[in-house]
Amino acid sequence: MRQWQAVRPELDTAPMEIIGRVNRCAALLQQAEDAPLRRAGLSRPEFDLLGALRRTGHELTPGELARETFSSGAAVTKRLKQLTERGLVERRGDTRDRRVAHLRLTDAGHELVDGIMPEQLGYESAVLSALDGGRQGELADLLGELLSRLEGHMRSLRI
Repeated sequence: MRQWQAVRPELDTAPMEIIGRVNRCAALLQQAEDAPLRRAGLSRPEFDLLGALRRTGHELTPGELARETFSSGAAVTKRLKQLTERGLVERRGDTRDRRVAHLRLTDAGHELVDGIMPEQLGYESAVLSALDGGRQGELADLLGELLSRLEGHMRSLRI
């Protein structure tokens, strides 16, 4: 920021300070690769799919999973293939429309998610431990507000 101020003092670089820090935090979190998930042989996006099936408590279609996890249909299809091959997710065809698949966790998938969730939450708590609970709540609220506004703004811009 100081360097920009030195060469272009007329520019307000405050937004860059926030965006830069958010991006840097995201990069560091991605480098850590969610250690408990990695030990279980899962990527974060795969765990997100399994978690969506677990927390909703019912079968979902691939389209519903894509919306639930903010993923593209192609990405969901690729991940579901891997998770199905590992015996964590099973498909059931729709009785009325053979083009529709219904997905649910297998017993092994259910056990994996339930087993890893406490460890993953502990890991995430440790990552955030530099902030006390109140500050974590403030950060969550601020990021939620920013995310909500960005999602609405991006939709209006059709980005």
